[in-house]
Amino acid sequence: MMELKNDRYLRALQCQPVDRTPLWMMRQAGRYLPEYRQLRAEAGDFMTMCKNPDLACEATLQPLRRFDLDAAIIFSDILTIPDAMGLGLYFEQGEGPKFKKVITNINDIKQLPIPDPNKDLAYVMNALSLTRQELKGKVPLIGFSGSPWTLATYMIEGGSSKTFTKIKKMLYSDPAALHLLLDKLAESVALYLNAQIEAGAQSIMIFDSWGGVLSHSSYLEFSLHYMHKILSLLNRGTKHEQYTQNYIPVTLFTKGGGLWIDKIMATGCDAVGVDWTVDLSTLTKGKVAIQGNLDPTILYGDKQTIEENVAAVLQEFGQHNGHIFNLGHGINQDTPIESVETLVNAVHKFSKKIIME
Repeated sequence: MMELKNDRYLRALQCQPVDRTPLWMMRQAGRYLPEYRQLRAEAGDFMTMCKNPDLACEATLQPLRRFDLDAAIIFSDILTIPDAMGLGLYFEQGEGPKFKKVITNINDIKQLPIPDPNKDLAYVMNALSLTRQELKGKVPLIGFSGSPWTLATYMIEGGSSKTFTKIKKMLYSDPAALHLLLDKLAESVALYLNAQIEAGAQSIMIFDSWGGVLSHSSYLEFSLHYMHKILSLLNRGTKHEQYTQNYIPVTLFTKGGGLWIDKIMATGCDAVGVDWTVDLSTLTKGKVAIQGNLDPTILYGDKQTIEENVAAVLQEFGQHNGHIFNLGHGINQDTPIESVETLVNAVHKFSKKIIME
C-alpha cells in the first residue's frame, strides 16, 4: 500500500505530537453535500449505495474533495450486521432504519447466525479495499461498526425508539436472553472489524449510539462489557511508545457517555469519543486520545459564533497530545456548506496557535 501523506489523525490517536489538531466529522459523507444527494438520487436508495462498492467509495471521497479533512470514514451503516443476520434492513422515508423481522424472545436469538464478513458483508470489504486504493495515501481510512448494545436496540425495537421500552423490558425480565444476543453480536462485530482491518481500514470506530439511555450499572454490564470484549478480539497489532503506522487504533464513542469516560478509557481503547456535554478540560490527557466535541447545531450559527466555539473547544483541551477535533454527534443534513468550511479553517488556524503557544 502507498505511504500515508497525512498521518496527523493516526499520530493523535497514539497521543503523539502533531503540527495542528486533526479533524474529521461524523457523517461527513452525507446529505448536507449536494453531490451526495445527487449520487443517492441516481442510486435510488441508501442500501443500494451501501452495497455498491463504487458508490460507497465515491460517497466516502466526496467530503475530502471539498474540505481539508484528516481522515476518511467508509460510507456504510451501523446496521449491516443485523441485516446480514437475516433481519431485513430497510429505510422508510423520513423515519430512519427499520427491520422486517424483529427479535422478541430467546428462541429468535438462538436462531440468529454469526455472519461471515467476507461472504455476507463482502460489499463492505470491497468498498474498503477500493477506497483505500483511491485515497492514494492522502489520509487514513476509518472502518466502523455499531456497538452490540446499539445493534440490539434496533433489532429488538424494530427501528429507532424514544423510550427503548422493548429492549429494557428484556433487560429486566429476561437478562439471560439479552446477554446471549449481546454475546453473539460481540463475536460478529469482532469478526467484522477484523475483516475491515484486513481489507484496509487503518483505524476502527465503535459507535455506541444508545449506551447513554442506560442506568449506571446497566451501562457497564450490557454495553461497555461487550465493547471491552470486542477490543480483546481485534487484530490491532502492537502499540509502541513511538508512533507507528502499522498499529490500528480503536475509538469507542458512547453518545451521552460522559459519566463513564474513566471506565471507557480503562478498556484499553486508544481513544474515547465524547459529546458536547463533556468539559474537555476535566479529562485525563496523554494516555488515551480524546475525540470531540463541538455540538453540530453550532454550525447553524454565523461565522463568528462557529469560530468562537471552535476556539473554546481547542482551549478546553489545551496544549496536550491526543486530541482529534470532531462533532459531538453526526453533522445535520441541513448544515450550510459555508459553515463546514468555517469550521475546518477555524480548527486549522486556532489549533496551530495553541500548539505554538
